[in-house]
Amino acid sequence: MLNFLKKNFYINFFIVISIFVLDRVTKIYVINFYDNNLGDDLLNSKYLNIRLIWNEGIAFGLFSFDEKILYNILTFLIGLVIFIIFFMLRTNEGLKKYSLLLILGGAFGNFYDRIKYNAVPDFIDFHIENFHWFIFNVSDIFITIGVILMIVLELISNKKENINEKN
Repeated sequence: MLNFLKKNFYINFFIVISIFVLDRVTKIYVINFYDNNLGDDLLNSKYLNIRLIWNEGIAFGLFSFDEKILYNILTFLIGLVIFIIFFMLRTNEGLKKYSLLLILGGAFGNFYDRIKYNAVPDFIDFHIENFHWFIFNVSDIFITIGVILMIVLELISNKKENINEKN
């Protein structure tokens, strides 16, 4: 049996699929609302708007390109990162593994959209008066949580190593 198919495989698979499905459901809902209401925003409030934009870059609209070849290269690189994360899951355990699962689930959601729509639908717009944060989606939330968790775990690990070296 493959090394990756351990007892936690189904839990890991469930986490990734759950993130993907939650992301798909929210994006489909917002896209359908937008299409059926001629571009009206789903929600406008003092601090939160739900408004559809199409992101051709990476997380939070960074590195958006007009040229198709650059978009395709970026999509290929994102696919490569997903592939690398998949193999990193085999060698990590505990919270580090779960942070990678969060990143993987979110990355699959956005990668799917890049292939299907040639852009990623973003729609969550937090703002305070005229200051708007980057517009993002559910996949971006999970990717961000996973990355923050990885950074915190790395900082804790480095701190423990420094303490052990001093003793």
